[in-house]
Amino acid sequence: MTQLLLLIVALLVLGQAPPGRTEFKRCWKGQGACRTYCTRQESFMHLCPDSSLCCLSYLFQPTRPPKPEDE
Repeated sequence: MTQLLLLIVALLVLGQAPPGRTEFKRCWKGQGACRTYCTRQESFMHLCPDSSLCCLSYLFQPTRPPKPEDE
């Protein structure tokens, strides 16, 4: 019984995420993350309030509206 209790406590302690690694400041309507560098799957959209880069995945990037044709 004590081994089971020790195992449960160990799993609960190891299951906690370290602070700072998983908590990114969000930007661009909650879809981007403020970071120092963007990854290869992300692109820079604008600056965050703390002067870091707002990195947005290529999947969530807004599409540009088509240009109007001149008549």
